[in-house]
Amino acid sequence: MNNKIKRIYGIDLGTTYSSISYVDEYGKAVIIPNAENERVTPSVVFFDENNIVVGEVAKESAKLYPNEVVSFIKRSMGEPNFIFEYGSEHYRPEEISSYILKKLAQDAGQYLSEEITDVVITCPAYFGINEREATRKAGEIAGFNVRQIINEPTAAAIAYGSLDTSSEKVVLVYDLGGGTFDVTMIDIRADSVEVICTGGDHNLGGKDWDDRIVAYLVEKFQEETGIKEDILDDPDTWQDLQLSAEKAKKILSQRPKTPVSVTHGGNRVKMILEREKFEELTEDLLERTVDFTSEMLGAARGKGYEGFDEIILVGGATRMPQVAKRIEKEFSIAPKVFDPDEAVAKGAAIYGWKLALNDDLVRRISEKTKKEIDRPENLSEMIKKSEISADDFKKAAQELADDTGYTLPSVENAMLRVKNVTSKSFGVVAHNPTDEEIVFNVVLRNTAVPVNAKKKFYTAVENQKTVLIRIMESETSDIEIPIENAEEIKTAILHLPPNLPADLPIEITFDLNGEGQLHITAVETSEFRQVQVVVDTASVIGGEELEKAKERSQTLVVH
Repeated sequence: MNNKIKRIYGIDLGTTYSSISYVDEYGKAVIIPNAENERVTPSVVFFDENNIVVGEVAKESAKLYPNEVVSFIKRSMGEPNFIFEYGSEHYRPEEISSYILKKLAQDAGQYLSEEITDVVITCPAYFGINEREATRKAGEIAGFNVRQIINEPTAAAIAYGSLDTSSEKVVLVYDLGGGTFDVTMIDIRADSVEVICTGGDHNLGGKDWDDRIVAYLVEKFQEETGIKEDILDDPDTWQDLQLSAEKAKKILSQRPKTPVSVTHGGNRVKMILEREKFEELTEDLLERTVDFTSEMLGAARGKGYEGFDEIILVGGATRMPQVAKRIEKEFSIAPKVFDPDEAVAKGAAIYGWKLALNDDLVRRISEKTKKEIDRPENLSEMIKKSEISADDFKKAAQELADDTGYTLPSVENAMLRVKNVTSKSFGVVAHNPTDEEIVFNVVLRNTAVPVNAKKKFYTAVENQKTVLIRIMESETSDIEIPIENAEEIKTAILHLPPNLPADLPIEITFDLNGEGQLHITAVETSEFRQVQVVVDTASVIGGEELEKAKERSQTLVVH
């Protein structure tokens, strides 16, 4: 490996399985196996006295130590009230997730004999501000320089697009993972990946299919034994059934039936689970994904996209035959199962690789032209505006290709533009003409980011001293919605000058960047006093708690 550019690794931090990837000296994305020589690592953490164990051993340990094992932590990312207690310590989802990241990095570092420092981490497209920031903090606790958080379907599209850069196409990415579901329409071009619309549910995934099997097995066990108690109240039984259900689901993806046994309280019941029954039990879950897809396509039509060229299926749960069959029936296009377990990590690695190449290009061009390029993503704009000559770009690209051994087209294509949309709507609480409190959305879901949107509101009474600005997040595309349909993510107070009339305009600006970070400015129009708010996700780990987690992480070896 030529060390002239810094490696940026791609990490798929999944609900059930995680993986890490890099781009090799030939420009190919490669998954790095873990210490157990597996290409994916279960996202399971076992608190074993003074040791932290992550992966397959942790997953197996859940049978014996159900209260010391944490699974599906991704579903709790950004939740303020989730605390896992072990011994005398309290752990937030960000810190538990950081252990999974550390395991991936430790194993990859040993495999490649180098330290992993810079990473791109993926998250579901449907993650909001809190969940995205929590993912970034998990990376920071693990000791990484988190270069970017990118959406999982976008990463999959980058991996897919890298296989064929000659044609432009609109692709529907149907991403059904272990714990989350996203569906995203993406316009793939040689130099850009543009998200058109996204939708989904980060509480819908393969685990829900497992849970349906568990419920069925419990029902059959109760029928056979006459036991009426809820056997899932026993942690050992619950854990055993979860593992049995996941195994049965995987077998039923290959075979028409599978034997399953349930053991509880000295009773053992054997039964046969058929694929047909499994599909019947889970039909409504699959229909939910179809509904989300249809809803997203409706939003895309509103933006001028009447159709798409291909559907690609990513995420391990898309291996279930019922998925491809139902999607083809609904949309009359045979979907392609594309590298379901690895596409997201590989796409993140390709994106990281392009970031690293772009960084080096920017450095070389700046040295040649003596011009400051404040952000690498501005390079293509500066070339378009002739602020940087095409000749200077070509020379720098050729030098970089010669130094690294990568092809010139690879280096020239490093300026990949990724254009995203917001998966949520953002607004403020206001009063409508009938004086009811509502949420007025200033930025609507599926708006391209970055976005800067302004809206004028008005003071309610004469001589009003302050304005309380309640910033809200919601999953609707409507401009005005009931307050109960949104979640408050931040508040701010704007102090007003004295003796103001009623109906004084207050201008509120929402500035949302490409990574989903939100900055809000409110200005009153008499003396132009203002308040600025960075939505710093108070529900995400921070302050002393964050520093303590980082300190713990520095001395921690994850097994």
